[in-house]
Amino acid sequence: MAARRVAQSSINWAALAERVPPNQKANFAAFKSKSDVYMRAVLANPENPPKIDWAHYKKLIPIPGLVDSFQKQYEAVKVPYPADNVSAQVDAQAKETKSEIDNFKKTSDQRIAQLQKEMNHLKSLLPFDQMTMEDYRDAFPDLALDSVNRPTFWPHTPEDQVGYVSKEMEAARAAHDH
Repeated sequence: MAARRVAQSSINWAALAERVPPNQKANFAAFKSKSDVYMRAVLANPENPPKIDWAHYKKLIPIPGLVDSFQKQYEAVKVPYPADNVSAQVDAQAKETKSEIDNFKKTSDQRIAQLQKEMNHLKSLLPFDQMTMEDYRDAFPDLALDSVNRPTFWPHTPEDQVGYVSKEMEAARAAHDH
């Protein structure tokens, strides 16, 4: 029974508080206070029920066998400790979440490496305020104006060109075609 008694909280509240986002601090504080109230209520009760002096009651009660009957019934009462049937589910969910986190870290590292390449490329270029139109065309051939191969109309934005279809229109057409 002593192993089942909650002697001390197994939750590291300081480590958990570090992971709580600022907008959830009030909810975290409310949860911790409820947990503390519950823990105080559990610890206020003794580990074992008080011992009953059955011999004293046998002397006081004149009805024969009544105290023996009560003692037998009292000792037969066993309060079952709840079975742990969710730890396996929690462990499986923790493993699944860990794999999702590892996958997210892996894709984030790949994205960081790609963005770092782009940043290094941009740092290697002339500053935009010192660039000529020719420098811009050399650095960004797909974005630069090319009046010979890809003529455009003023103001040279994609939305103002002939044949431009917005992403919303493409999505609507795709939904209509299906």
